[in-house]
Amino acid sequence: MAFRVLSRRIINNIHCSTAMKPRNTCRSSLSTAAVSSPHAAATTLDLEDVEQLFGSVSTKQLLRSSAIQHAMAVESVVDLGIWVTKLKVFESGMLRDLVMNTMRHTLYANYCAGEDAAAAGRSILALNDTGLRSMLAYGAEDALDNEGCDENLQGFLHSVEVTKSLPPSSVSFVVVKITAICPMALLERLSDLLRWQEKDPSFVLPWKQDCFTIFAESSPLYHTQKRPEPLTPEEESDLQLANLRLLKLCEKCEEANVRLLVDAEDTNVQPAIDYFTYSSAIMHNKDNNPIVFGTVQTYLKDAKERLLLTTEAAQKMGVPMGVKLVRGAYMSRESKLAESLGFASPIHSTIQDTHHCFNHCSSFMLEKVANRHGSVVLATHNIESGKLAVAKAHELGVEKVNEKVEFAQLYGMSEALSYGLSNAGFRVSKYMPFGAVEMTMPYLIRRAEENRGVFTASGFDRQLTRKELARRLKALVF
Repeated sequence: MAFRVLSRRIINNIHCSTAMKPRNTCRSSLSTAAVSSPHAAATTLDLEDVEQLFGSVSTKQLLRSSAIQHAMAVESVVDLGIWVTKLKVFESGMLRDLVMNTMRHTLYANYCAGEDAAAAGRSILALNDTGLRSMLAYGAEDALDNEGCDENLQGFLHSVEVTKSLPPSSVSFVVVKITAICPMALLERLSDLLRWQEKDPSFVLPWKQDCFTIFAESSPLYHTQKRPEPLTPEEESDLQLANLRLLKLCEKCEEANVRLLVDAEDTNVQPAIDYFTYSSAIMHNKDNNPIVFGTVQTYLKDAKERLLLTTEAAQKMGVPMGVKLVRGAYMSRESKLAESLGFASPIHSTIQDTHHCFNHCSSFMLEKVANRHGSVVLATHNIESGKLAVAKAHELGVEKVNEKVEFAQLYGMSEALSYGLSNAGFRVSKYMPFGAVEMTMPYLIRRAEENRGVFTASGFDRQLTRKELARRLKALVF
């Protein structure tokens, strides 16, 4: 089956995306004192025993991971790689083939699960043997038309089908990007209309279904400068097709008993993404068993306020809320857009503010879970955030194996934290994108930019990986 390959325009657009660079310190509503207190001593993460942390990881994997981590720490290497992909000669010919082949055996092999669902299934089985679960993510994003959306939908549906042949609970989520199943131009139009209705509540949107709260007072509305025109009959038809695609995917997930996680993307189209997510959640989330999960990017200034309003709205409607919390991966693009329009960036001004927001939102959602309201995925590579969340979970009496709480990290990143959390008894998933190398290029570039520099989140992993490799070499020699 042929799946949609991303256009060069989309690849170019992703080059300006840079993730926040976490540091080791953070302020938190999850009390740091709880981590260091004698009462909590038994609940802290053990990230010192490298033999235990990496016991299930082969030496070959460690060597490859170490080499890539060190290469990505050299900013000039990342800059050169991105520059090459922008060259016109990269569109075809030997240079492109050389770069793609290099990517396949380096970044792609480290960060992606395989080129098709069967290969991803094998990667999931291997990961499951080490005690970790998987979020299966078909790598399509940013479709331009209905034909591309239909092709992408087949890829997502096939992902769900693959989970049926895997061990129970080895796949925690199937992941979807709404930009892959609804044309980008329509998502932009829907977001404009939703933003204008937030500015003017009398503005009627006849196509709008019930959903949770999308905006807060602090939400950026500057993307929509003037009153948008209503959807045309053709656009309404396209919207109905997008609704049907998501409905089909949700029903397939219900049938397979696997949860669906909707990724967050740019604020330019995030209102429409939230609209699709929340309206689907109302339809499919029942009996404190959320099937559809949304994503909140906590590097946005309005994240905490939106999370509060959205969960309150869901609780009033009696709908269990499923939320994945992340820091975010589109910082540079968001700031540049806001600046071009003469507005302040929607991103927190400092990394400490982002840490504080993530930790506060984590605390809030863990309290919700403790009170039997909803579920949360804490997707973080930050060691301190992991420690604080573990301490908070124990403080609240949330059992470590409670299926309503899941930690998550990206495949190929933060292995020490993943195995440390798993060894402590928590459910841990790795985000496992799959698809052709060309399709996953935007994702791989985001990972390269996220890991550039020696002070990134991967620094701690590099240190522990070196320590374990040295231990194994010493054991071999002596």
